[in-house]
Formats: sequence, C-alpha cells, structure tokens
Amino acid sequence: MFRAALLSVTLLAVAGCVAHKRPYADDATVAAVSYRDEGPKTLTLYTMVNNRTGAGGHSSLMINASERVIFDPAGSFYADVVPERNDVLFGITPAVERAYRSSHARSTHHVVVQTIEVSPMQAEIAFRLALKAGPVSQAFCANATSSLLQQIPGFEGIRTTFYPTKLEQQFGQLPGVKTEELYENDSGDLQAGLAKNNALLTAEAKAGTLVPAAE
Repeated sequence: MFRAALLSVTLLAVAGCVAHKRPYADDATVAAVSYRDEGPKTLTLYTMVNNRTGAGGHSSLMINASERVIFDPAGSFYADVVPERNDVLFGITPAVERAYRSSHARSTHHVVVQTIEVSPMQAEIAFRLALKAGPVSQAFCANATSSLLQQIPGFEGIRTTFYPTKLEQQFGQLPGVKTEELYENDSGDLQAGLAKNNALLTAEAKAGTLVPAAE
C-alpha cells in the first residue's frame, strides 16, 4: 500500500506530462517532412519548469541523427505540419524547434534547454530507441526519457527518474553540456501557445519558408 501511495504522489507531481492525442502518421507522411541538420550530432534535453514552484512539468529529447526528431513522451505539442508517431515528432526544422520550445515557455513555465554533442553512432542509437519507446503513458515523460538515455553508450550513468528536474540535474553534470533557458511572458495557457505556434508554422509552410533553403 505504501509503495502504491508513493507512486500516486509521484505521478501527481509530474502530471504536466499529459498527452495530446494525435493520429499515427503513415510512412509517406513521415518521409515527406524528414529533415536533416548538417551540424554536429547532438542530443537536446528539454525540461519545462514551473516558475512558481520550481517543479518540473515535462521532459523531452531532440535527437539530431540521420534525421532530426523530438521524442516527446506523453507530450502535448502538436502542429498540422509536424507528423507524430508513437510520441516521436518528425520534420524538426529550425522553425519547428523554435515553435516547440516557445509553445512550452509561458508566464507560468520556462524551458531549460541542454545540448550535448555526441558521435553519429550515439545519435543513431538514440534515434532508433526513440522510434521503439512510445507511446508513453501520462506522467511517465521523465521516466521514458531517462530510460532511453541510459541505453546509449556513454550515458549509462543516467538513472531512471519520474522527476523532470532530477533528470535535468543529471544531464547537466555530463561533460560538455551547454545550457540555456527560455522565458516568455505570454498566456499561461499551454493550449493558447500551441494554437498560436501551429498557426505560425502553417503560415510558414504555405509561404515555403518552413524549411531553410539549400545553400
């Protein structure tokens, strides 16, 4: 009984990980938006933090491998131009990445963005693990993200946790991690931010500016 009660408290503490139900994107839809960033291979951990309490609301992981995706376990992000399959968001162009973090940063929450450069092999392992990890149950965002990370060679020291800020602290201790924080003062309503950025991305897609032009 005690362990069940403790788990219930834990889940309530991270109840910010509430999934937005999205359709399962087919292969053609995913292939049509595939985006590859030519820079270094990286892993980027996002942690959404309550400005009032300091509690973590959500964890997710952007993986820059053979293509760039975001593993958004039990996440709420959606956009008409961003297909999703089992909690993996595809077509993560710079505009989509900006929309993703901006949607979560609001008057009530800020976003901690931690990036570490990895080898192509590490990045590809993370990508393949993300494709197999979902869909994730509500309130298991940090648990799923930490479980994925500890399976990557070189990240075995990451301990599984239900708490986004505890995962953030662990990730921040890795050598070479670069950290930034994003604050915005718009509405505290997450759905309002999602709708706003969905409209912006749709407009960019219609204008042909969603994907950077090749140099």
